[in-house]
Amino acid sequence: MNLEELFSLHKEQSIKGRYLTLDHIEPLLDKLNTNNQVQIIGKSVLDKPIYSYQIGTGETRIYLWSQMHGNESTTTKALFDFINVLNSGSHFAKKLLEKFTFYAIPILNPDGAALYTRENANKIDLNRDSQNLTQPESNVLREVFEKFKPHYCFNLHDQRTIFGAGNSGKPATVSFLAPSYNQEREINENRLKAINVIAGINDTLQQYIPGQVGRFDDSFNINCIGDTFQFLGVPTILFEAGHFPNDYEREITRKFIFFSLISSFELLSENDLVDNRINDYLNISQNKVVFYDFMYKNIKINYDGIEIITNFVAQYKEELIENKIHFNAYITEVGELENYFGHYEYDAQGAFYSDNHNSFPKVNEKADFYLNKNVKFVNGLIKS
Repeated sequence: MNLEELFSLHKEQSIKGRYLTLDHIEPLLDKLNTNNQVQIIGKSVLDKPIYSYQIGTGETRIYLWSQMHGNESTTTKALFDFINVLNSGSHFAKKLLEKFTFYAIPILNPDGAALYTRENANKIDLNRDSQNLTQPESNVLREVFEKFKPHYCFNLHDQRTIFGAGNSGKPATVSFLAPSYNQEREINENRLKAINVIAGINDTLQQYIPGQVGRFDDSFNINCIGDTFQFLGVPTILFEAGHFPNDYEREITRKFIFFSLISSFELLSENDLVDNRINDYLNISQNKVVFYDFMYKNIKINYDGIEIITNFVAQYKEELIENKIHFNAYITEVGELENYFGHYEYDAQGAFYSDNHNSFPKVNEKADFYLNKNVKFVNGLIKS
């Protein structure tokens, strides 16, 4: 199967970028709702509808949800790309629809999506509310789980640009986890099913992004939804859409999430899963916090009258301004910064730092500065 061609044919062109809300997906849901496949299954804190989309007649039930964290939209885009495949009428689509019944919640947290926040309108992280179930969105997710009785759960998220695939110096463009079901992090039959699917997805992704797949930390936290569903006996797979070089809109990562979804269901539909791929799973590089958006090396600064050579880093803050996400770079740390990388790196070779206020980089200031007073950086990048 030519995944590049499949993505090109079925990419949903009406949605793009990082800011994705109900306003963006409701026209899509209206178009898809040809036979009551779309339902309103609950309301958010601010009384916004939470939609589901169901398709397929197969015995194996698949439960997928995205934007549990409102500012994590990459997997929502890929989910609609995948839904377009299911509606394509192709032989592959028919095979999947006969094998599976898919139940998707495209945006679980519509209030957080509108505000571009991780939390819901009550400032609660829904991924820490799986036991207390204090929020309406959490209850919707759980009620569907109990009624639909899935055979597999797909928990779809984004992760920050800080994560790398181990210490390789490569970003963790896509990461996965088969969550633990107990404190001992043991592997039972259900967790092994999730592990085997992830190992199969990794085989595919290594052909496209070698060394850029990560494995998320599997410390057990029963308050997290994936750990809860795994504890309740349903194989659960966490997807984390991460950074691809220069892809802050996450349109390239979107493609690799799409590849991952297609690979998952191709493997499951053909029952093409090796019995035990624990070692292959554990050989996926551990997600590590090793990246900054910007790293500036060998900068000369004047600190208390002493000239020294040092390094500093900056990180984007994603700020919602007039319904658009702005990436604003702020200085976050100064020092040796050994064993860290920058998605953008600049070697100043001893050039002297200055800005409009200081002769040294100051944490939490905008990354607007000069080197040797003649190379100007604005918002982290050289201004041409």
